[in-house]
Amino acid sequence: MAAADPTGIQSLIDLMARLPGLGPRSARRAVLVLLKKRAQLMAPLAQSLAEVALAARDCRICGNISTAETCPICTDPARATGALCVVEDVADLWAMERGGAFRGRYHVLGGTLSALDAVGPEELGIPRLLGRIGPEAVTEVILALNATVDGQTTAHYIADALAPSGVEITTLAQGVPVGGELDYLDDGTIGAALRARRRV
Repeated sequence: MAAADPTGIQSLIDLMARLPGLGPRSARRAVLVLLKKRAQLMAPLAQSLAEVALAARDCRICGNISTAETCPICTDPARATGALCVVEDVADLWAMERGGAFRGRYHVLGGTLSALDAVGPEELGIPRLLGRIGPEAVTEVILALNATVDGQTTAHYIADALAPSGVEITTLAQGVPVGGELDYLDDGTIGAALRARRRV
């Protein structure tokens, strides 16, 4: 495409290329499809993007992404099972939900502890997690963090912080490889790991 692009098409390609899994070539192909199917794809996509950009927010309770102040999982009384699953990111929550094996509630940390990146307990909302135990009658906390060094460091920190509460603390077991990330695992693996969780 020419360097001077008064139509903004190159700008759209550049923005699309920033998305995970899309490089410049894939972005060009995606933009061409959108341009060829403007009425069926591009216009509805643009409208949906605009609506979600205005409405999306973090759930005030768990940190999930929703268009309401409180997400549907937190407002569903059937999910108040006493089990609280702690995940690193919203992508991990969505991966757990795809598997359909867990019917409790979640707490999204938004990352892991990292001294190098100056990410401490306050930045992850760990005090907010601790504050949920009593009011929500939590009986079990499942630490479904990625099997990375930072993920396991964070899991141990949370387990130590929760110890005085007397709540049962478990973690995912078989099926999650060391160094693996939940978002890249298949639904069956996540389900098996959840069912075979063990005490920390």
